[in-house]
Amino acid sequence: MKGFKAFLLRGNVVDLAVAVVIGAAFTKVINSIVDGVINPVVGAFGTQDLNAYSTCLKGTCLVDKATGKVDGILIQWGSVLGAVLSFLITAAVVYFCLVLPMNAFMKRYMAKKEVPAQEAKSPEVSEVQILGEIRDLLVSQRG
Repeated sequence: MKGFKAFLLRGNVVDLAVAVVIGAAFTKVINSIVDGVINPVVGAFGTQDLNAYSTCLKGTCLVDKATGKVDGILIQWGSVLGAVLSFLITAAVVYFCLVLPMNAFMKRYMAKKEVPAQEAKSPEVSEVQILGEIRDLLVSQRG
């Protein structure tokens, strides 16, 4: 039981749970953008529902509305287009709203952190200076 408790209390599990919840909420936002913005723009050139875009490869592709059966091979590429657009929008929003600002923040944070570390370093001494000090110490011990 201790192992399970330690597993749950590790930061990674909590971070993962938060990421899943945020991801689910973010998916709703992206879907609303696709349904409310992208589909109407595409609808200006054709139908407003991307799922309606399809191509018939064989036969007449008549859809029987009563049974839902299709005569022929119907390729519904509109749903794939909608999924690809959703993915690209999601990736762009995540990159520009999360990754890019976080990288800039981390770069500034690391730069501020490195400045005091460089100041704390002692000035470097050359080998010649060290050898000279050793020589002086040896001479003083003999005399």
